Formats: sequence, C-alpha cells, structure tokens
Amino acid sequence: MTTTEAGAAAPSEHATHGYHKQKDEHLKRLRRIEGQIRGLQRMVDEDVYCIDILTQVSASTKALQSFALQLLEEHLRHCVADAAVKGGDEIDAKVEEATQAIARMLRT
Repeated sequence: MTTTEAGAAAPSEHATHGYHKQKDEHLKRLRRIEGQIRGLQRMVDEDVYCIDILTQVSASTKALQSFALQLLEEHLRHCVADAAVKGGDEIDAKVEEATQAIARMLRT
C-alpha cells in the first residue's frame, strides 16, 4: 500500500471500492456539481449580486457534502464491513480511516 498526499493509505489500483456499483451515478452527480462551480465563476465574471453568489456557494457546498456522505456510507458498507468479516487488525485500521474522514468532513 502506498500513501497519498493527505496521508491516507492508498489501496491497490485493482481493489474494488465501495462506490464501484454507483460509479456512473457518482460521476453524473460530480459533473452537475462541476456545473454549479462553473456557474459561480460566471456569476462573479458577470458581477452578480454578492448574496446571490453566496446562495449558490451554499447550494454547491451542500451538494458536495451530500456526495461525501453517500461515499462515506458506501465505504462503511463495503470496505469496513469487508474488513470486519476478514477480522484481525484490518478492521481497526478501516474504522480509524473512516473516523479520520468524518473528522475532515466536520472541519469543513
């Protein structure tokens, strides 16, 4: 296992991740969020009223938070559950990993 810039363990490239079955839906959702961000750029470029921009920032933030929560749920259902079935120290590592991810989400 390698380590990512954020310090998290990076699983092997061939691992099946919890979001695998929903990958197309997730990509579609992320593209919509990307469109919201581009809309924010346009709003600033067009000198739209500050409060209107802030409303869109809030909507974009909520969309990302919702996506993150769904991804976390899939991680718990797939990766953490799989580690629990395998037993050993792996379950502790997966729970710690999920706990750190939740802490990062709460800081934002």
